[in-house]
Amino acid sequence: MSNSPYETHETYGTHEPQAHGGLDAYGAPTSSYSTLYDDPHGVPYPHGVPYPHGVPYPSGVPYPDGVPYPDGVPYRNGVPYGGVPYEDTYRPAYERAEPAVPRQGGPRAQAPAAAPVARPTGGRRAARRRKARYAERSDGSMRRLLPQALVVAFLAGGTTAFVAKDKAIELSVDGEQRTLHTFADDVTELLAEEGVEVGAHDVVAPAPGSELTSGDEVAVRYGRPVRLTLDGRRREVWTTARTVEGALRQLGVRAEGAYVSTSRSRRIGRAGLALDVRTERAVTIMADGRARTVRTNAATVREAVEEAGITLRGQDTTSVPPGSFPRDGQTVTVLRITRGKEVREEAVPFPVRRMEDPSLFRGTEVVEQAGLPGLRRVTYSVRTVNGVKQKPRLLSSELVREPRPQLVKVGTQPQPTSVRGADHLDWKALAACESGGRPDAVDPSGTYGGLYQFDTPTWHSLGGRGRPQDAPAAEQTYRAKKLYIRRGTSPWPHCGARLHG
Repeated sequence: MSNSPYETHETYGTHEPQAHGGLDAYGAPTSSYSTLYDDPHGVPYPHGVPYPHGVPYPSGVPYPDGVPYPDGVPYRNGVPYGGVPYEDTYRPAYERAEPAVPRQGGPRAQAPAAAPVARPTGGRRAARRRKARYAERSDGSMRRLLPQALVVAFLAGGTTAFVAKDKAIELSVDGEQRTLHTFADDVTELLAEEGVEVGAHDVVAPAPGSELTSGDEVAVRYGRPVRLTLDGRRREVWTTARTVEGALRQLGVRAEGAYVSTSRSRRIGRAGLALDVRTERAVTIMADGRARTVRTNAATVREAVEEAGITLRGQDTTSVPPGSFPRDGQTVTVLRITRGKEVREEAVPFPVRRMEDPSLFRGTEVVEQAGLPGLRRVTYSVRTVNGVKQKPRLLSSELVREPRPQLVKVGTQPQPTSVRGADHLDWKALAACESGGRPDAVDPSGTYGGLYQFDTPTWHSLGGRGRPQDAPAAEQTYRAKKLYIRRGTSPWPHCGARLHG
């Protein structure tokens, strides 16, 4: 069995010539190719491959590996047929110069026409030998071109992957927009490539880590600290807005009618700024019997009162501190205040001094010297609020007269309880009749007092001190017994009979 790729040509050569009979350059009958492959020109296809564009090979000789012979002359080992030496001009595909590329729309370059070559002769044996050599040469060419083809395919595939991973991205960093190309797979890689650092208060859209595709837009907005005093309350907030107006809108601050401490078009730098904002509020002012409601962005209650057309005079004030911040819906009352002075003389209580007296029965107290109150002159501040007098406030105090102390003697002598000739009488019945048994009882006229209703002169004549109703019950009974010894039951005309049951 032959290893030649052209072995099948021998089989084709056994057919008889047909209507287009004759022999080709190899001595093979042309009718077999014409009949089997139906070549419109009557020329056989080498290897079963039709001619390119339907044009037969020059002189009927096929090109090894599809490459035409130089100048259209076939050769064997560098020596053309006919015995004339010929230089081997074969070069690999990567060493051959690339043809110039014509401009888009220009005329196409015409391929040079192959020079006519004399048709070799020699019969079938020579044709088979030439075919075998051509097959060897074709196989060698294929072996040389295979690595080159692999390199070209690898480069072509890498270029395709390179182009596929390249992405056109619109990147906006704090308002500065630019278009760039990147191989980054996601937003995080893109920002790292561009050296864009973001913090906790910065905003990135799409979010870091989001996958990128060509044509995407990535926006980075830096956060800016704002020391905001809103309606009197201070706090620090962050915003990605670049102007004061944008910050107010982003923070949800009602800017209509509001006071803003700086221009609303002012740009906010990365370092931030301090901002004082007072929104418009409705405040009701009550003054002089009238109510007035104003819309104001005042910083203090006093300013809001003045905007309502009300004047604070002298010591006038408001129901809330005038320097406090007015709140929305708040009602403020104006207080009309007048002040004056008032001088009063007040008594100073006297002190009581007690001294023991053994001549007095125990439980008996006698005022030796009556006390006398002192006198103090006091000055007060008197204030009226909306016509109503308020509690006076002490301004000064001056002692005009010293108080005189009261001296009291206190008895220490044991109290006697027995009087001969009177102990056997029913003194409880007499006391019950005279005073209801109460030692401190005093009649409606104030003349008689005690258990037995003594008058003061009688009490003193019996050795008593002070008032009878102030003495102990035992002393009162003792004095009553002494009175009975002197006068019998006559001091008690209505109840004396009770003594004898």
